[in-house]
Amino acid sequence: MELCTFDEAVARIRPTDVVAGSLGPGEPSGVFEALGRRDDWEDLVVFASLLTNLYSVFGKPGVRLLSAFYGPVERMLRAAGHPVEFIPGDFRRFSLFAEKMAPRVMATTACPPDADGMMSLSLHAGATISELRRCGKDPDRLLIVEANAKLPRTMGLPPAHPHALHVDEVDLVVECARDPRVLPDIEAGPVEMAIAEYARTFVHDRSTLQTGIGAIPSAVAQLLADGPGGDYGIHSEMFTTGLMHLHKAGKVTNQHKGVYNGFSAVTFSMGTEELYEWLDGNEEVRFLPVECINTPSVIQSNRNMLSINGALSIDLYGQIVADTIDGRQHSGIGGHEDFVSGASLDREDRSLICMPATASVNGSEVSRIVATHPAGTIVTTPRHQLDVVITEHGVAEVAGLTVGDRARALADVAAPAFRDELRAAAEKV
Repeated sequence: MELCTFDEAVARIRPTDVVAGSLGPGEPSGVFEALGRRDDWEDLVVFASLLTNLYSVFGKPGVRLLSAFYGPVERMLRAAGHPVEFIPGDFRRFSLFAEKMAPRVMATTACPPDADGMMSLSLHAGATISELRRCGKDPDRLLIVEANAKLPRTMGLPPAHPHALHVDEVDLVVECARDPRVLPDIEAGPVEMAIAEYARTFVHDRSTLQTGIGAIPSAVAQLLADGPGGDYGIHSEMFTTGLMHLHKAGKVTNQHKGVYNGFSAVTFSMGTEELYEWLDGNEEVRFLPVECINTPSVIQSNRNMLSINGALSIDLYGQIVADTIDGRQHSGIGGHEDFVSGASLDREDRSLICMPATASVNGSEVSRIVATHPAGTIVTTPRHQLDVVITEHGVAEVAGLTVGDRARALADVAAPAFRDELRAAAEKV
């Protein structure tokens, strides 16, 4: 291990090179900022996803960004005409992409070394840990770690998954003290609360829960925290502020899940400052690589598994669009299909797709439930995975229904202004 500055670390990167950074909360912000202070790039390829800041390096000539999950930053860069390219793949495949790519340089954030020289990977276990280790062992490659004392020190499941790098595995360490990226809670309005009330009826004592990001999952978590019942388990790709509130309300025991009993099992976390303070040194939550969390057979192994995810639109056949708008990449596939599939394979498990019935497009209200998707639409999750759809107008349980019956059920939970048209289309289906 060698201590250095960000500029000294980035000086070790060649004008033609391949660099990979960890996703979202593991993003090496200081390294990316330092890359922007150089102007000699000839062909610098950077593999990074769900960027949390707009870095000047991605506007430099000779620099290309490869992403497997878009956020606002990637969309802004694309809109400005910079070379941003999407790599289709679910979250589990990120590790495969990194292995195939074998970037010469890898960078991540971590906590400073403890007394044993272990650097906790903090808020992100994700899909890069195996490749980080391979990079550190290869004398022809370069592993850079930003050691940030402001990050919460989180835990894995040693010995197989320590969720940490040892200082001896790392080539360069740069010390910094950046505040971790905060993701504020989104306040739920009447529509989101109505959906959350329907979703809550599917939660039973001893349910194992997975929630995504947004106002609806947060509202569900708050309703469960404030209401009766409990003894829940958590098995979720993302650990949110809402799930912390469930813990703090005494509703989570993790004693009846089936796999990873005794703690909440997750792969990354983003949320409020309160969440990060609560996670620091907390043994109730363990961070594991994405393949330990998102593999459908592992999800299925949990008892009473309940998955809560969203969608941008659904057609009457049940095809889900969750990551593109009009054929343009909007977000990413993530664990969407994995959890929709894994949480609907056993009779007692349920997979909920929760979404408002309408969206505003250019000042006009449009239905998110459509008769058929337009030509060229990119489907995120196929129709045969769909179990339950919830809007503010009700619940459509479609698993096991015929094509015609599921079309009628979906039309019935559409917004009233579009319902007659969709019911007529359902009869043609």
